[in-house]
Amino acid sequence: VQLQASGGGLVQAGDSLRLSCVASGRFFSPYGMGWFRQAPGKEREFVAAVSRSGGTTDYADSVKGRFTISRDNAKNTVSLQMNSLKPEDTAVYSCAATPHNVATRGSLYKYWGQGTLVTVSS
Repeated sequence: VQLQASGGGLVQAGDSLRLSCVASGRFFSPYGMGWFRQAPGKEREFVAAVSRSGGTTDYADSVKGRFTISRDNAKNTVSLQMNSLKPEDTAVYSCAATPHNVATRGSLYKYWGQGTLVTVSS
């Protein structure tokens, strides 16, 4: 599985942004999907995860109520809708695929896409 993320950019605090991740390859639906982020000088952190069917989601406390993860298995895509963005959301966001249904630990993810930079100005 190869993953390609897009949608990052420079926005102001309070704005919204939608990230997308397209998976190439034949098998997408067997994988749980997740988004992680890494801010400058910080370790990578979990942001959101969605189950194989899309019916179950999990979020980091810092983004609950503001971010929404979803997937479209027919289009091999997973999206992250980010609302009410804050400067502390500034990071490189990466999508990843796991053989587990839902996972919050990065070590459980097998495939990673390249990151897309999100910068939120105050």
